[in-house]
Amino acid sequence: MRARDFSRKMKQSNFHIVLVEPEIPQNTGNIVRLCACTSCDLFLVGKLGFILDDKRVKRSGLDYWDSVTIHRYDSLEELKEEYKTSNFYYLTTKVEKKYTDNRFKEGDFLVFGPETRGLDEKLLWENKESCLTIPMAEGQRSLNLSNSVAIVVYEAIRQTSCL
Repeated sequence: MRARDFSRKMKQSNFHIVLVEPEIPQNTGNIVRLCACTSCDLFLVGKLGFILDDKRVKRSGLDYWDSVTIHRYDSLEELKEEYKTSNFYYLTTKVEKKYTDNRFKEGDFLVFGPETRGLDEKLLWENKESCLTIPMAEGQRSLNLSNSVAIVVYEAIRQTSCL
């Protein structure tokens, strides 16, 4: 399937936020608001755990939906094929390299997995040099998806001074 653009307004994007199979509508709505406030595009990949016009998604995204360019892809492979020359970074709890140790550039793709299971281990292994983590206290599993996206996006913005 070719990407579909759900936005009404086209703009230049600072970074590209990729959610692979997001499951919780409120997280995606919060990320829509974050994308609007940071001039990031949102890419929704694979099977969603909700429908985009779900009232919980719309409510948490408030009136920011028209300010965000949202792209829809059936697979991450399809997305990567279209953006072959772009940098893709994969966020996971399964590596040691911190997101703050990476040097981001405008236009980078920041890829986040489903809330309950994260990104596929095979994908992480195949892209181990591009995997990043957010440090957490020992014994804790993970942060909320929308919080994780915000942390990484604002570090990338800090590094590039693009806002």
